Amino acid sequence: MKSFTYERPTSPAEAAAAVSRDPNAKFIAGGTNLLDLMKLQIETPTHLVDVNGLGLDRIEATPEGGLRVGALVRNTDLAADARVRKDYAVLSRALLAGASGQLRNKATTAGNLLQRTRCPYFYDTAQACNKRQPGSGCSALDGVSRQLAVIGASEACIATHPGDMAVAMRVLDATVETVDAKGGTRKIPIAEFHRLPGDRPEVDTTLAPGELITAVTLPKPLGGAHIYRKVRDRASYAYALVSVAAVVQPDGSGRAAFGGVAHKPWRVEAAEGEMARGAKAVTAQAFAGAKPTHDNAYKLTLAERTLGAALTEARA
Repeated sequence: MKSFTYERPTSPAEAAAAVSRDPNAKFIAGGTNLLDLMKLQIETPTHLVDVNGLGLDRIEATPEGGLRVGALVRNTDLAADARVRKDYAVLSRALLAGASGQLRNKATTAGNLLQRTRCPYFYDTAQACNKRQPGSGCSALDGVSRQLAVIGASEACIATHPGDMAVAMRVLDATVETVDAKGGTRKIPIAEFHRLPGDRPEVDTTLAPGELITAVTLPKPLGGAHIYRKVRDRASYAYALVSVAAVVQPDGSGRAAFGGVAHKPWRVEAAEGEMARGAKAVTAQAFAGAKPTHDNAYKLTLAERTLGAALTEARA
């Protein structure tokens, strides 16, 4: 790990200003992703801005009937919150499907959203990776792609977003709140937060440099049955090959978002009009235009079957 300087600001705007001043600065909270990448010298920040002391660790009701989740709320605490378990069960279940208990105790709400979209070639510094080194190429295109994207990818990158929480946030239509170096705030719909790779796969989100997440807001509860199903190679501490976050109403209507298939959580709202007809109809529309490789074409069938299992569970 390369040497770096360190500071602990006292306000969100001060933290944003500190990172804005230095193009090689990074925010750090739980550090569950950043520290790993620093040890591998994939990330080499020269300055770390510790945001743990900013008081952004509360879950509060909103006037609109939803919940405002502070950026520093730990994954364990969010999954265990009684209001989340009752009204946003898909989120609780997604969180508990992710990582391990030890990591969930450290990982934060904002950090989870900001973890790097990545693949095995991103970690291997001997391989070309446009995400790690822009313009160097993508070894995954001609390599082993069994775990990688089937839709929304580009010639520059076919990595998949590794998170579970973000898939549930997407199906719930959460909103990300931020502050910048001048104290200005904005609200970003979760649908617009993560980017597809295009020709700039090194940029994972629509955040401006130095912009700090302060909270994630959940709208008022949707009701219905909340299901999160994750198919992976082993029962724990593994990324999804395919995951499904679904909210299904008694009349058969509902919502569905997919993980493990694209550079960001994948949801096509137009396809949800087919929910009452079943998983095949939904996935046919949600994955129209998919471009799987020989290694990962199975994911299209797996997505249909995983959604089908979720719908069966919901209707039971």
